[in-house]
Amino acid sequence: MTITKGHRQSSRTDLTTPIMDTTPVMDTAPAEIATRPAGYVWAIARISLGWTFLWAFLDKFLGWGFATPADRAWIAGGSPTTGFLKGTGENALGGFFSGLAGQAWVDWLFMIGLLGVGAALILGAGIRIAAITGGLLLVLMWAAALPLETNPFLDEHLVYAVVLAGLALTGAGDVLGVGAWWGRTSLVRRLPILK
Repeated sequence: MTITKGHRQSSRTDLTTPIMDTTPVMDTAPAEIATRPAGYVWAIARISLGWTFLWAFLDKFLGWGFATPADRAWIAGGSPTTGFLKGTGENALGGFFSGLAGQAWVDWLFMIGLLGVGAALILGAGIRIAAITGGLLLVLMWAAALPLETNPFLDEHLVYAVVLAGLALTGAGDVLGVGAWWGRTSLVRRLPILK
């Protein structure tokens, strides 16, 4: 051991000396990510996208007149899928999708999907399931619109699907949401897909 300029040097590792953390960001626990400013950005993205899904559900269910007139509301007997899917008749996959328009099981799956994904994202619980189901819903809506009018292949449906994947991978429900609490429940510990 030598002493140089007031510092002790040793060939052994001094346990009190801080060691630089070289852990990659992807291996960082979601709780650690949640304390960073990026955690708040992801939380705001999560809540914003959740509101987009929830608003679509509410407007189609109640017919508040933004995208759905009151007389076409689901609660008034209208079909929440007919307008969009019937309009796909001339598109590449239009025959398939327009054939689904107005079928009760399609309406129910669509509305449950909008409500479930929206609620999960706003609350911050069930983000993984919301990302999978919401991503599937968005990709189907993208496929129904092919060919796209303003871009050869990319539109907001695919961008939102990518954002959903990011939300699921970053533990975005832990910030400004109940995700941390939800993740500690015995149900989620047994079935992590529910996180």
